[in-house]
Amino acid sequence: MSNRLSIQATEPAAFNPMMGLERYLGESDIEPKLRQLIKVRASMLNNCAYCIQMHTDEALKLNESLHRLMALSAWTESPLFNERERAVLQLTDEVTLISDEGVTDETYNLCLDILGEQVLSQCIMQVVTINAWNRIAVATKMTHE
Repeated sequence: MSNRLSIQATEPAAFNPMMGLERYLGESDIEPKLRQLIKVRASMLNNCAYCIQMHTDEALKLNESLHRLMALSAWTESPLFNERERAVLQLTDEVTLISDEGVTDETYNLCLDILGEQVLSQCIMQVVTINAWNRIAVATKMTHE
């Protein structure tokens, strides 16, 4: 257990709008399973155990396969993901690791072709949002029950 502070308790005026953004994204056009793949993959890259556990549980409730969840750590080598998922996972990696190369034109254009402007915008916001949650959870050493 950690004795670090709770952002939710100390800064509800900042935390509550984040929850509102999360609720909005939950109603977006991103398929629920794909939304969870984004969250688990970004959380893996950010070493956020709290969010990995939370979003793996949520994905399993959506009948996502355990094999695909385990394969997320090596998705580029796995045949378990379709073209749409692979494009979004690449986007997730590039946005999460933005300081490496940014988002390449190849990834951006592929996602735009596959997803369209609306869903691409929503996917970018989903990646940005889970990265923010990861940083809160890691910085405060949140633990999942």
